[in-house]
Amino acid sequence: MKRDLADFWNLLWEAALGLCAAFAMLNLFAPPQDLPWKPLDLDRPIGQATAAKVADFEISRLAAPEEVRGVTEACMQVLRDAGVEVERAPDRDDGGFCVVRGAVRITGGDVTPLSPGGLVMQCPLAVRYVIWDRQVLRPAARETFGSEVASVQNFGTYSCRRIYGQEDPGARPSEHARANALDVAAIRLEDGRVVSIASDWRGTGPAGPDSRSFLKRLRDGACRVFSTVLTPDYNEAHADHLHLDGAPRGLCA
Repeated sequence: MKRDLADFWNLLWEAALGLCAAFAMLNLFAPPQDLPWKPLDLDRPIGQATAAKVADFEISRLAAPEEVRGVTEACMQVLRDAGVEVERAPDRDDGGFCVVRGAVRITGGDVTPLSPGGLVMQCPLAVRYVIWDRQVLRPAARETFGSEVASVQNFGTYSCRRIYGQEDPGARPSEHARANALDVAAIRLEDGRVVSIASDWRGTGPAGPDSRSFLKRLRDGACRVFSTVLTPDYNEAHADHLHLDGAPRGLCA
């Protein structure tokens, strides 16, 4: 009986050593963007753990003010470490479902400008935008059109409304009511060309046939970092823009 128990503990010890060795190898050689315990680096490619790392900065609706402040400051530091200039935006609460807490404004730095700019958005949404800009948008523009990106034309982030603008009090609030969604209307390239969602999604518009593959690449890349991505393929309400948000649920359409 004692021998059996000793053998059991020996096997358990060997298994523990094996797991420690496997973890050490994984920690040493696996890409940091695939490991949830590694810090978020906006200059690394989108990995298996990227979206989860960004989600760590999401703020609960019930969070205390000091928690909101702490999480938002940590999120802003990630942006600053990546060379993005950002400032805290005032909280707002209309007394109903339109509540914005822990929001920021991107004011400059190493990021493609939004046009119009000065948008208020949840800090994790700003992080998602920078990742998408660096890891998806810019490479796609260079490889497809041989041009850098001048600006991302948009329809805004904050709008106090329910989903699809419904008046029904039972309808779900839009992520725009929390400044947690960005509607991208077009991409302006530095060579002057404009790739519009409304005109070029099918590849038959003024930007030429390459616009279809370009915009689909933007959609596919966005689906790896944003929670919800809606395009003209989803419904008529999104015929002229890409809806990108950080909702708890996920949908890529």
